[in-house]
This record gives sequence, C-alpha cells and structure tokens, in this order.
Amino acid sequence: MKIGLLSDTHGFLDEKLLNCFKDCDELWHAGDIGEVKVLDKLKSFKTTRAVYGNIDSLDVQVKTDLELNFEINKVRFWMTHIGAKPKNYNPGIRKKLDAIKPDIFICGHSHICKIQYDENRKLLYINPGACGNHGFHKIKTALRFDIGDGKLENMEVIELGKIGVKTNK
Repeated sequence: MKIGLLSDTHGFLDEKLLNCFKDCDELWHAGDIGEVKVLDKLKSFKTTRAVYGNIDSLDVQVKTDLELNFEINKVRFWMTHIGAKPKNYNPGIRKKLDAIKPDIFICGHSHICKIQYDENRKLLYINPGACGNHGFHKIKTALRFDIGDGKLENMEVIELGKIGVKTNK
C-alpha cells in the first residue's frame, strides 16, 4: 500500500502535490489543514485520513479527528497534530505512546521534516514538515512511502519548492 503524507497546508494545496501522490492508495494529513476546501479536494482525489491541528476551525474539526490509531499490514500507526519529537514529548504524548505502543508515530505542527527512530519507545517518529505557504519553513515538504508486511519501505521526501511560490492557478 502506497501512502502520501502531508501536514500544515494552512489552507493552501500545492497542485504539484497531487501529481506526486497520483499513485498513492491513501493520503494522510497530520493537521493544520486550514480550510475545508483543502480537505475536500484531498478526499475527492484519494481516500484520506486526517487529524485536525491547532489552527483548524470547527468546520474542519467536524470532518477530521484529534488523533487516529490504526493498523495496516501489521504496522500500528498513531497520528496526531502536536507531538513534539523524541526526547521532548510532553507528558500527555509520552503517556499515550506508552499506552498505544505504535510502531509509527506521525505528527505535524513543527514545520520540520524529520524521520527518526525513537530507541526508548521502539517506534519510528515521522513528521512530514509543512507543505503550505504559511510558517517559518523555507521549503515545502511531504512524504511518500509504502507499507509492506510489517514494515515501511521506499520512504521518499518530496520537496515542493520554496514557501510563498504558488503553483495553483
């Protein structure tokens, strides 16, 4: 199964992203969607799992979840928007990670693309960065990967160009 993972669109969906995700089976959005039209466009394009973030209004929140806990091909995932990073998880995140015990922990919020193995919790931490035009990031990023039998494979970082460069017409 091929996944396209994005976060922090903040109301802007780069059209290049749809081309990058054309062969994906599902899209996952790790929060700060920004506008319902972005979520609706993703959902009309591919099956989409999404969590809401701290900037998302009620109209986005009613169509998404605060967190998602699911399993695909023997890989357990937990996705939420604000998660910090390994060694700096807040107490609430640590408690949930210890209770849920995911293989993969996905979050957004930081606008920093980071993939790191968390040795303490024996999980892979994934943050796709930000692919919107608002924030302190300089390059818009997203991720694409495959879920094999019990593992992730073919992880790719997608760079969409500099922030503020709009490709939508």
